[in-house]
Amino acid sequence: MTTLLQASELGIRLEIVNGLPIWEAQPVYRHQKHIARIARGIAKPAVGQAGCDCVYAIDVYIQFPTGLKRPDISIFCREPSEDEQDSALTMIPEAVIEVVSKGYEAKDLEIGPPFYLSQGVKDVIVFDPLTLLVLHVRKERATRQVSPVTIELECGCSLIA
Repeated sequence: MTTLLQASELGIRLEIVNGLPIWEAQPVYRHQKHIARIARGIAKPAVGQAGCDCVYAIDVYIQFPTGLKRPDISIFCREPSEDEQDSALTMIPEAVIEVVSKGYEAKDLEIGPPFYLSQGVKDVIVFDPLTLLVLHVRKERATRQVSPVTIELECGCSLIA
């Protein structure tokens, strides 16, 4: 974790996917603005439906079984335990949302989705602010839509991408 904190101090985000280290410059204002907009559009299931609390985390490290990632937004059905809140989370998100950064399209569109699905994430959404593409990937299918679009997640939560 010390290496990750040092990388962050240098303005670099470090992730490890299946043993491969991947670095990315810290996000810029436009990127953060889109993350905030999408987070504001996350909604719980309708009243009367059991299930998910739709707790979201922005830009936190998650220790997956075969890697370490820092999704732009992670959605969980419950709040992480107190013990987990001071280090990389180990609970698997129900969904992750990535906003494509210029120059890092391959990381977000090609490397991220299959990795997340292989780790047990049920919904992967990738939003490209330059093209307005919204890629929604699940184990059995992938759809491409144009933003703004409402997406219903397997856990019952919804969001506007």
